[in-house]
Amino acid sequence: MNDLQPVALGDGTADVVITGGRVFMPEIGEFQARDVAIVDDKIAALPEDATPVVGEETRRINASGRVVAPGFVDAHTHLDLHQTFESAYHYAIEHGTTTVVSEVTGYGPAFGAEGVEQLLAATAYLPVRVRVTVPPQPLLDTFEPRRADDADAAALADLLDDDRVVGVGETDWIHAVGRDTPAELLYERAREAGKTVSGHAAGCSDEKLAAFASIIDDDHEAISGEGVVERVENGVHAIGRYGSIRDDIGAIGEASSDVDVSELSLSSDGMWPSDLIDEGYMDAVVRRAIEEGVEPADALRMATLNPARHFGLDGVGSLSPGSVADVVLIDDLEAVTVSTVLSGGEIVYNKGESQVAPRTHEYPDRFYDAVDVSADPEQFRVPAEVADAGAVRAIEYERGLLSSETTVSPPVEGDRLLADPSADVLKATLFDRHPDAAPGRAFTGFLTGFGLDRGAVATSVTWETTGVVAVGAHDDAMQTAVEHVAEMGGGWAVVADGEVVAELPTRVGGVCSDLEVEETAKLYNAVESAVRGLGATPERPMLALQTLTFPGVPALKLSFSGYADVLNREVVGLAP
Repeated sequence: MNDLQPVALGDGTADVVITGGRVFMPEIGEFQARDVAIVDDKIAALPEDATPVVGEETRRINASGRVVAPGFVDAHTHLDLHQTFESAYHYAIEHGTTTVVSEVTGYGPAFGAEGVEQLLAATAYLPVRVRVTVPPQPLLDTFEPRRADDADAAALADLLDDDRVVGVGETDWIHAVGRDTPAELLYERAREAGKTVSGHAAGCSDEKLAAFASIIDDDHEAISGEGVVERVENGVHAIGRYGSIRDDIGAIGEASSDVDVSELSLSSDGMWPSDLIDEGYMDAVVRRAIEEGVEPADALRMATLNPARHFGLDGVGSLSPGSVADVVLIDDLEAVTVSTVLSGGEIVYNKGESQVAPRTHEYPDRFYDAVDVSADPEQFRVPAEVADAGAVRAIEYERGLLSSETTVSPPVEGDRLLADPSADVLKATLFDRHPDAAPGRAFTGFLTGFGLDRGAVATSVTWETTGVVAVGAHDDAMQTAVEHVAEMGGGWAVVADGEVVAELPTRVGGVCSDLEVEETAKLYNAVESAVRGLGATPERPMLALQTLTFPGVPALKLSFSGYADVLNREVVGLAP
């Protein structure tokens, strides 16, 4: 007989009991007047009255007037971008999040299987359960030859045997629909292991979505109720999101009455340092769902049992006997105010007092030396001869993650084309900083719609790409910004009048700050303010910059060899 049975039978003594609360039971979507009895790190029983199992050493938690729910599960996030999670996890705990499912799109493209292993090592002993997906990016070959050789690809596939790896990470549909891709190795291995494949289906619908559904198991890109329903109709688990990238919870609200609640989960898709401090974490996501008309019981289920079942997270997302004792006490259900959190039966947060603190992890040396680029003036030079009747192809930034194709007519000086900030024509350069990259590999094109009138900004935080991107009004300012990013070992640099006026180091893998969360947020805000001071017009200029490389949202992006024409799946040059 296991240790839980005596307590379930009323003959043993619980270590912890939670009494007087409205216990949320996600399996039936109901709140019931129950107590919760915990032995070690597991739920032993949900008796109507736990008095018989209370002993002298039993810790009692009075939950009168509060909702008792399973710990929140973030169904899709990116823990290896912006801030190391080991230095930020305490914020997740304080907002009721006890399990996360993360992509590895920051470390993975640069370090392959080692990137996944380091994220797992850095988060192994946190009181938040971290589960990850294997990044397919090193195997993708749509716009550039795949990075991974056969040994690297096999190492990535072997990670699917790890219990903390729940599947294959998000694949942009453009890489997989209607074409062969080397990432099929990962998809097949995931199927053999009974694990999931995540999709990124922005702009994918109708017959293309049906084709994509033959590969993927979940997607977080629906921006309308119709999009959510279409995914579910195709057998794809739909994940709503609210976080630093987008707020698409309205789509979940629209669709929640049209599909079975078990087909929906909630996620942050990444909560960056400033938002983690100001907004919260999965409590904010659940709150947004309720605001959009989702019934509170359904919203809680979408953030607990549903993602746990979808990703095969045994014992998580439930308060049923035998489940892991991850428990959240909520004072106000509509506002989702978290007052107490237990992780594995231990109180880790209680009424404003956290029992946990930031931690550190020592990464391999090459993670701290991941931005080896040489910003030669020639790399920012664009020969005048590439123009066709004075015009060249350019990226037109629109909003959010969206950019399209246009043409611009830059001024000519001698035999080269210049930026023209007075006409909103900037240069945009992408450097290849992958460890296996040829020295000096870079492409310079043009960008409009961003609005800088002077200076430059550069960053090594480039989505799904191991690069450094610089955007600027002058070549020398761009060079200074890139050189400063390299000196910091990664990060953001803003240059005005020849001087660096704002910076944010992200020295872990070139993409993550290991400063205190509050300091990272402060520097992040300073960088954004400095970019605005140079005349940037987008609502979120730093989001615009780091996604210039991201092919997951069409239509024209930067690659190392030219522009990535996403919809036509080809690399094109400056000539229109």
